[in-house]
Amino acid sequence: MKIQIQDEYFNLHSSGALFWEKEKTLIISDVHLGKVSHFRKHGIAIPQNAVAENFKRLTDVIELFCPHKVIFLGDLFHSSKNAEWQLFQDWVTVCTGKLILVAGNHDIIDEKHYHKIGIEVVQLLEIGSFFFTHHPTEKENFFNFSGHIHPGITLRGLGLQTLKLRCFFQKPNQLILPAFGEFTGKYILKPNQDDIVYAIAGNEVILINN
Repeated sequence: MKIQIQDEYFNLHSSGALFWEKEKTLIISDVHLGKVSHFRKHGIAIPQNAVAENFKRLTDVIELFCPHKVIFLGDLFHSSKNAEWQLFQDWVTVCTGKLILVAGNHDIIDEKHYHKIGIEVVQLLEIGSFFFTHHPTEKENFFNFSGHIHPGITLRGLGLQTLKLRCFFQKPNQLILPAFGEFTGKYILKPNQDDIVYAIAGNEVILINN
């Protein structure tokens, strides 16, 4: 789904990624690479193919949009380096374009390891009137793109049925991206009158009216 923010066009993709057309920039939040291996190490039963699925989704969305730049809005890697770091390093070598990580609370790996594989690490990023952070942040005269919350929405049917979906959650001066990674969960938000919700249902992004 294509939306307009401050005279710029952005594509909302069902993977949870956001593509900024003019800047040819792909924006992704909360991939949490390494989380599957971290959980499996601690005895939590998660299918190993979930690891491959994360990298497949990253590759697919890169090949779809062919971005000149990729901005990760924090929590790229879930915790310390584990078996998935080598897979990530291999993925980076075949990824064209500049890679930037806006550090999140889970990004505890030393920056030197990111720099070694060509990824720039920053605490925040400003491009024109747009402000990129991990945590949702209000800043005067800026529109903020962020993640962290893993936003979700509950849809209710005519009966007692409910459906919880990931979503892009837009406030007047802010867009919170859904978590991109597998097994990241959702935090259900309740929109106010001025909020706009774009729910992800399968391979579609759907505008939800309040």
